[in-house]
Amino acid sequence: MVLLIGCMPLAAQKQNDNVVQKVQKALAAAQVPTPLQEKILADIKSNPEPFIESVKGVLAQDSYLWKLVDKTHGLDQTYEPEDLITLKNGSYLLNRSGLQLRKEAAQALETMAKAARVDGVTLVVSSCYRSYDYQKQVYERNVKIMGQAAADRESAKPGHSQHQLGLAVDFGSIDDSFAKTAQSRWLIKNAWRYGWSLSYPEHLEQVTGYRWESWHYRYVGLELSKFIRTYFDDIQQYALAFLYYYAAGQP
Repeated sequence: MVLLIGCMPLAAQKQNDNVVQKVQKALAAAQVPTPLQEKILADIKSNPEPFIESVKGVLAQDSYLWKLVDKTHGLDQTYEPEDLITLKNGSYLLNRSGLQLRKEAAQALETMAKAARVDGVTLVVSSCYRSYDYQKQVYERNVKIMGQAAADRESAKPGHSQHQLGLAVDFGSIDDSFAKTAQSRWLIKNAWRYGWSLSYPEHLEQVTGYRWESWHYRYVGLELSKFIRTYFDDIQQYALAFLYYYAAGQP
């Protein structure tokens, strides 16, 4: 005879409790705000299947789609994606030649740009893949121009830039004026539908480590973009940090 608690077998109840504990530890380690932690945990306790299946689906993908790259988690100096392709003007426009993205991200960018065109918006791509060495040049130049403190607010140290993943795009003017453009308004509303996520939202510098960059989007894949939007209030940093600690199995 199987011992039941309510309508749930004891073994299943124990498994769910273990999952809740693992999620709780990962949320805490990722420094997700308490109200958001409580919301996620309440959802899991009432019906754990959708959240857990989403996590499994995301973690089963290419690990670089959900890899945490921030001020404290970086990439090896030698890392370079194997499937980089050079972009050509298509449904979007390029600010300069030679820009590269990983193949999947490039395809998703074209799909998204076609949808934007239907709505009368032309996306302008200004920066994509950067090697470790190129990011080193960018960072050192910004330090020289702005000073260390100011540069660290908006320029990643080499090895800590999402651009090295070959999955990030800077759109338009790459300055605060971009937020007032039709491109920005369209991306805020629609980017997630095509697997893209705003990396550095407004008023979250203490969370992301960088000041607001309305122009910087990272391709994470459709499954993860939905996960970020559904469970983490569309804040990429919280979701990626959670996945990092959840996958590790311990904070």
